[in-house]
Amino acid sequence: MPRNSLLATQAAWLERYRLELRILEQGRVGSVGDGIVWIEGLPSAAIEEVLSLEDGSRALVFDLSKERLGGILLTTTAQLTAGTVAHLSGQRLSLPVGDPLIGRVINPLGDPLDGQPPPECPSRRELFAPSPPIVARDFVHRPLYTGSKVVDTLIPIAKGQRQLIIGDNGVGKRAFALDTVINQRGKDVRCVYALIGQKRSSVVNTMETLRAYGAMDYTTIVAAEATALPGLKYLAPFAGCAIAEEWMWQGKDTLVVYDDLTTHAQTYRELSLLLRRPPGREAYSGDIFFLHSRLLERSTCLASKLGGGSMSALPIVETTQGEIATYIPTNLISITDGQIYFDARLYSAGVVPAIDVTKSVSRIGGKGQHPRIKEQAGRMKLDYLQFLELEVFTRFGARLEASMEAKIKRGRVLRELLKQDRLSPLPIEFQMAWLIGFNRGLFDDTPPGHIGQWLQRIATKLSDSSLTLDNRDDQWIEAVTSWLKEGSAT
Repeated sequence: MPRNSLLATQAAWLERYRLELRILEQGRVGSVGDGIVWIEGLPSAAIEEVLSLEDGSRALVFDLSKERLGGILLTTTAQLTAGTVAHLSGQRLSLPVGDPLIGRVINPLGDPLDGQPPPECPSRRELFAPSPPIVARDFVHRPLYTGSKVVDTLIPIAKGQRQLIIGDNGVGKRAFALDTVINQRGKDVRCVYALIGQKRSSVVNTMETLRAYGAMDYTTIVAAEATALPGLKYLAPFAGCAIAEEWMWQGKDTLVVYDDLTTHAQTYRELSLLLRRPPGREAYSGDIFFLHSRLLERSTCLASKLGGGSMSALPIVETTQGEIATYIPTNLISITDGQIYFDARLYSAGVVPAIDVTKSVSRIGGKGQHPRIKEQAGRMKLDYLQFLELEVFTRFGARLEASMEAKIKRGRVLRELLKQDRLSPLPIEFQMAWLIGFNRGLFDDTPPGHIGQWLQRIATKLSDSSLTLDNRDDQWIEAVTSWLKEGSAT
């Protein structure tokens, strides 16, 4: 530092200095292990206050009792042992936020994990900020397009909505979440992907996938690997939420993926048991519901007078053998605005994405759809559910009326139309095209094995056209009909 600047800094410090009695609390580490530290002393400590330890470690106050306090370690050194001096910092946990985080991979404390210099962010935000009050919120009404034919037409999601992604391991939940993030390219939506307790290979694979599709240009990855301290895995979703929340209050639309909250709940159970909190159902602490509600309630759509920003949330939860009535899934179902259920049986049968329409719902419904898409989708979900019920009778060889046979045939065509490969999100104009083609019966005589080719032709022709959702129905019908006729002629 130049001499003049140093002198100016010292002079400013001397001007602010006041001679007075100062009382400093000091505690000592009683024991440490498994990511937990017990500290004796510090009677003025508050829950979720950051503690500074003499060896350079940091901890977060997690449990208070008369004799001592329990903290979860945020950073640790090899010198941390019993007897280490601890001090109160008087600060709550925060991390840097802002545009410099776009395209970066960081841990829940804001430290870089991608080998690049630390991001120089203009501001910081608390991880445990309160959710926006009711008067600051607006009705959820703008669509958030996922690029999935099933979701965008039958289970629509809106900006500011909390839509749960639920299902067994390995049935396509993460692929759907990545598709949704990739589909936000060019839509001015900032994305945050929070990886909680995932293997390093999963973190690298997620980063490389998003980078390959150009999604890292508007995405931040917050990663707490499986080998990280339990405290960091506990903080990961709150860090991702804080990053997106900063953009939301700036009037921008954001999307946060929490992958996954089952691991997060298990980490919280581990920390609670280590800190000797009374266990409840399935050994989870009694405040497990509050843990996830305080996180997901921060996702909303702000009123226009506050900028009109939004934060949409896609929490992922894992089930075992398709059982959705267990403790954590039912908690999250009650907190969120709907769920998208991935069925292992559908996945095994080759139906991809393996979304079970009978168990999936969006409580926002048509309010989150474009009026033209809502009009074309109409009763499609109800008709599809009726088809699934009718199809059961065909397995027993029952004879059906001609009208029922026609419904089954049409339902099977719709099932083929809804199939979609992973990492292939589709624009909303494509959804409009195939909806019109289906509603007009243009696919009724098409063999199921050829539907994929027809859809590919529509996608190619649509990319070369100037059709938008604002075009009239007759223009859409004429275009789709001509594309299919050209394909049949060739």
